[in-house]
Amino acid sequence: MDIVIKLSQFLLSLSLLIVLHEFGHFIPARLFGTRVEKFFLFFDVKFALFKKKIGETVYGIGWLPLGGYVKISGMIDESMDKEQMEQPPQPWEFRSKPAWQRLIIMLGGVTVNFILAFIIYIGIAYAYGERYIQNDNVKDGIWVTNSAMEDIGFRTGDKLVSIDGKPIENFSGSTERLLLSKEVTVERNGDIKKIMMPVDFIDQLMKSREGKEGAGPIMGVRIPFVIMGTDEDSPNAGVIKTRDILVSLNGEKITYADEALARVEGLTGQTVPAVVKRDDKEIKVDLTVDDTGKMGIFYAPGLGLTNLERLGLYEVSRKQYTFMESIPRGLQKGKDRLVSYGKQLKMIFNPETGAYKGVGGFKAIFDLFPQTWSWQAFWEITALLSIMLGVLNLLPIPALDGGHVMFLLYEMVSGRKPSDKFLEYAQIAGFFVLMALVLFANGNDIYRWLFK
Repeated sequence: MDIVIKLSQFLLSLSLLIVLHEFGHFIPARLFGTRVEKFFLFFDVKFALFKKKIGETVYGIGWLPLGGYVKISGMIDESMDKEQMEQPPQPWEFRSKPAWQRLIIMLGGVTVNFILAFIIYIGIAYAYGERYIQNDNVKDGIWVTNSAMEDIGFRTGDKLVSIDGKPIENFSGSTERLLLSKEVTVERNGDIKKIMMPVDFIDQLMKSREGKEGAGPIMGVRIPFVIMGTDEDSPNAGVIKTRDILVSLNGEKITYADEALARVEGLTGQTVPAVVKRDDKEIKVDLTVDDTGKMGIFYAPGLGLTNLERLGLYEVSRKQYTFMESIPRGLQKGKDRLVSYGKQLKMIFNPETGAYKGVGGFKAIFDLFPQTWSWQAFWEITALLSIMLGVLNLLPIPALDGGHVMFLLYEMVSGRKPSDKFLEYAQIAGFFVLMALVLFANGNDIYRWLFK
């Protein structure tokens, strides 16, 4: 059932983005009197699942869910309709329109993507508001949960002060900023320390995760040791219960899970006294640490804002927006996401960062969606994907919107239109480049699935 929910969200989001992107081309094309022959969600290679002709346009759904398209008359595109291009230009064709109209038609798709993302962020701000932990409330510092973070100098208990010189006010979202940063300032035991982020930190991060199931966070707020279960053969199986909170181990107070994990390392092969909190009562138990330094206990890696607040560890800030207030907030969030994705793309195209190794395809997108239906999560992910789709389509690669825009701008500046033969060759070359990128991204998914 979980995979059905994930798949439903994935397909709904993808379909929505594709249809609206193609409408971004369709609407200005029709406004300028350009004939649109086909409008398809997904690709109809050899056959279509559904199609119906309305007026001059065939609307349909293809069987290959790798995107969608509109076929505009008199345009050199992925259809490579050479027969039509060999005929004399007709007034309803794309090639007969002024350059400025063709430019607007080509920019229509990405324009819709960006507008859609901003509208969604405005809607999210209005409908859900914001819940977050202010950085000042993270009084005992962060929990470093990745070895690559430790290797470059971070330690559990560090308090984040600033990233690239900008003070951190909202702890939520600081991980993404940190990954894209060059310098992070932390407070450690009252001292201020600067940690330089290596150019290839993303590569180091991916190597640290090799052989481990799931990506997992690299840092977070410190949380208590909440017990979620035990191994069947663990001697502690009948001693503790799910949702017990470990508050003392071998006579030492335990506040956070990282403290418990550190203490266990020195208790190999021993049975020691402990105290767990159960239904607001403290209960004494004896816990056994085996010869490998394990207790056979599963703990909760994350608790969520509601539980952290209920346990009295962190104050969760809430902000609700009126409709008018949600507009600037949504626009700001959309801008932040756009800038952030631009930085990520820059890192991917810089071989020194190694970020290209983490590029994913459809499986990576599929994994973004939660296993339980959440409209807030759905719209957050859809807005992010809309920005990604818009930015990627602007890349100056023939076969993408950005490639067409590049040639149109050349025509408008130079006054010379590239020949149809040149555009055909460029389209073919762009198609192979695009296919290489798609194969690389999805190949990364397959490689990680098989070997990591």
